[in-house]
Amino acid sequence: MPGWHTGLVIADRIVCVDCGGWCHRITHWPEDDPPVPGDTVAYRCSDCSDRWDLVLDAEDFDD
Repeated sequence: MPGWHTGLVIADRIVCVDCGGWCHRITHWPEDDPPVPGDTVAYRCSDCSDRWDLVLDAEDFDD
């Protein structure tokens, strides 16, 4: 299907840069509308409540 990307694995959690705790992913996509370059993935830290927004770029995708 055009526009679909394969090989992209988006982490469910990352390490918080500020406190070292776990940030859990709060952004999800429906199966029929996958992420594309330029989309933002948001994470929220369970320890300090900081929010981290990471932008997906073309290098994140393996076509």
